[in-house]
Amino acid sequence: MPRRSARRLLSCAALCAAIAGFSVALASGFDLPTKRGDLSEADTKRVAAVTRPTTDFAKAEQYEAMQAGGATSIDPVTEDSFSHISATIPFEEEQPFRLGNALFKKLWVSAPSSTQASDGLGPLFNARSCMSCHVNDGRGKPPEGGVSATSMFLRLSRPAMTPDETRAIADAEIVNFPDPVYGHQLQDLAVPGLPSEGKMTIRYTEEPVTLGDGEIVSLRRPTYGVNDLGYGLLNPATTISPRVAPAMIGLGLIEAIPEADILAHADPNDTDGDGIHGKAAIVRDHRTGKIAFGRFGWKAQNASVRDQTADAFSNDIGISTPDRPDPHGDCTEAEAKCRDMPTGVQKRLGKEEAPGPILDLVTFYSANLAVPARRKASFPATLRGKKIFYESGCISCHVPKFVTRRDSADKAQSFQLIWPYSDFLLHDMGEGLADGQQVGSANGREWRTPPLWGIGLTQTVSGHSFFLHDGRARNLTEAILWHGGEAEKARDAFASLSKDDRQALITFLESL
Repeated sequence: MPRRSARRLLSCAALCAAIAGFSVALASGFDLPTKRGDLSEADTKRVAAVTRPTTDFAKAEQYEAMQAGGATSIDPVTEDSFSHISATIPFEEEQPFRLGNALFKKLWVSAPSSTQASDGLGPLFNARSCMSCHVNDGRGKPPEGGVSATSMFLRLSRPAMTPDETRAIADAEIVNFPDPVYGHQLQDLAVPGLPSEGKMTIRYTEEPVTLGDGEIVSLRRPTYGVNDLGYGLLNPATTISPRVAPAMIGLGLIEAIPEADILAHADPNDTDGDGIHGKAAIVRDHRTGKIAFGRFGWKAQNASVRDQTADAFSNDIGISTPDRPDPHGDCTEAEAKCRDMPTGVQKRLGKEEAPGPILDLVTFYSANLAVPARRKASFPATLRGKKIFYESGCISCHVPKFVTRRDSADKAQSFQLIWPYSDFLLHDMGEGLADGQQVGSANGREWRTPPLWGIGLTQTVSGHSFFLHDGRARNLTEAILWHGGEAEKARDAFASLSKDDRQALITFLESL
């Protein structure tokens, strides 16, 4: 993406000043912090200095290989590289992490069942466990000809149709409106005796792209549909948006980044004219209903790891929690047979199928999965690729580093220098990646910048190399070439490089 001007990259103070107008408007309507309140004046200067993007590519930066700060895992690289506990977790918290891991892997069953602490699945669902989607805590993929789409699903929504509905989205009361029959998500599985909602279909067409040196790369453009609908037609206004399960690493650290430091990179009106708009996703916390900054999910629709976890329990598995208490999950009133099915609520265990302690443990596990250390961060080929990545403008949205809060609720995430390579803002990625679906602050062309840490271990951990929100890209080169909209200049810069320089940039990404 196009390189930001120097004044926006030099310091936190300069960045904050650049968006002062936006911050005031945001604060007056939604009361988000516009400056950090956890640092002394000396620490503020220290943080500004350490997070300033480097201009020296002759050597690795200090602590660069430890991309999650003290929380970084230095365990050997294996298929379990995303499943290690954060290195900053004290010994007494290892037990809740391991209990959370067991619950993350837990297979839920349909109700009623003799295993009363494990029933309540569905009745409509996409997976029987968290691990079914996040295999090895890694990235999901398209079904690729298989019969199951477990780690990929279709989000459903229709646009606002009345002034009141439009106002509800603007006020962050709701992120969008479900299909009146099929709800927020297409569930392709169901408990015995109940039809599933339908099956996702994908058709690819190959499109050649000629790079600056004459090399031709074929991109595959997907077309999505739904077959075997079990409850009638989709509403004509309903849009379908494919999503693969994201990797689980570093989530607690992302939550610990101060809102003010992320907002310092926002420029929704492109006041500096660099073509990068980056806007904040404004959502509400599931428990309190208070306005919060959205930073999780492909369209930044959730503010916290807990919110993301509760959403997954409800929509993906059909399990109720204190934050999402409907035991029928995403079953709508129009799916009467689904609403009549038994649930797994056991009064002696609580009001929900997954009571508070279960949600707490799975959230704790999800928040404390360690980011692996970098590989070959100081190698000449990696440093060359890093220089090209920076000079191509990619760091306009893939912001290299942040320092987490000193007063983080979890001390394991407190005051860490981390390198997620994301600004966690929404960006217009062009018509090629558009899904036409509004999700809260994000319109049909906008996506949250995903963090890049761990991206180089996708093949090792997940057994594939599919990227982007729907896995259409079969490798990192294709992923970059799909970038459009605000990222068009950076994509074109990559496409114009020599083959050796393109490979150097990919080598840098593979080191993350």
